[in-house]
Amino acid sequence: MGSKQPHEFISPVWRDGIFHGRVVFVTGGAGDICSAQTRALVHLGANACIIGRNAQKTEAAALDIAKVRAGARVLGIGNVDVRSYDSLKAAADRCVRELGSIDFVIAGAAGNFVSPLAGLSPNAFKAVMDIDTLGTFNTMKATIDYLVDSAGRHLSPNPENTPPGGRFLAISATFHYTGLPLQSHVSAAKAGVDSIVGSVALEYGPRGVMANVIAPGPIEGTEGMNRLASPDAVAADAQQADALQLRPGLRGGSPGIPSGRWGTVRDIADATVYLFSASGDNVNGHVLVVDGGAWRRQGGSLGVGLDPGMQYPTYLLSGDVSTKVKDGRKQPSKL
Repeated sequence: MGSKQPHEFISPVWRDGIFHGRVVFVTGGAGDICSAQTRALVHLGANACIIGRNAQKTEAAALDIAKVRAGARVLGIGNVDVRSYDSLKAAADRCVRELGSIDFVIAGAAGNFVSPLAGLSPNAFKAVMDIDTLGTFNTMKATIDYLVDSAGRHLSPNPENTPPGGRFLAISATFHYTGLPLQSHVSAAKAGVDSIVGSVALEYGPRGVMANVIAPGPIEGTEGMNRLASPDAVAADAQQADALQLRPGLRGGSPGIPSGRWGTVRDIADATVYLFSASGDNVNGHVLVVDGGAWRRQGGSLGVGLDPGMQYPTYLLSGDVSTKVKDGRKQPSKL
């Protein structure tokens, strides 16, 4: 079954084989969230092409994902930059040549880091816009003709209850709903992602393609959470739960989130299965927020880039943010 057991990436409510004969094309497919989404779809009968910049990581992830189902075909295509349409189009064409079609698409490649506006360079801002917003557009452009073809060949609902086709999904965030300090770049990029998908829904819905967005909240144990949440803040949340005799990871285990727990990759995978299955046949142009209600008290659960005790606006005025979040740029965390 690979390095993951089914209960880690999918709920037991879905019928085996519901995606038999379908192919999913996933950018960022080796990442924590997108690999779980892909794993769930493959487990339920799909084959997959996962796309990434790091060839070794992408190919290794593909081999591991393929283990979730006997006979599964998962193609790892590395050295692909979502900022380049030509690079993505070549990957999409290869996917169709080798696996026969592209029926579902997940635009999941993303970039993020903690930075105040005063410390955010134009190049850093542009890098996130290019990966997230332009990358989503390029992914759509490179695959949309294949999705239209799939939607035409796999009409749904149908009397035979065969799987649908022609589904596009982008991974977004919730920061732009309220604005969030230290995340202006991602807020702008994800607002663009949501708008692009709305346009896809309007323009390609009449051709059978359903286009939607999933907006995750903080997802426990992921690279994304490591880049945004200070480990001290995570530990403080766990200590508060312990003091209240709560059980972290279960309902009521995280006092800072209305649902009572942090998100899991399985939450996002299950939402993906819903949108790609026949259950999502008339869901189009929708942003499905999967965060336990956390966005309604944005910054009040695990403050992005903050250690315990850092309060708004004091940390902004003093020029201090956490030095403990993961940041590939390795720049000082001063305003």
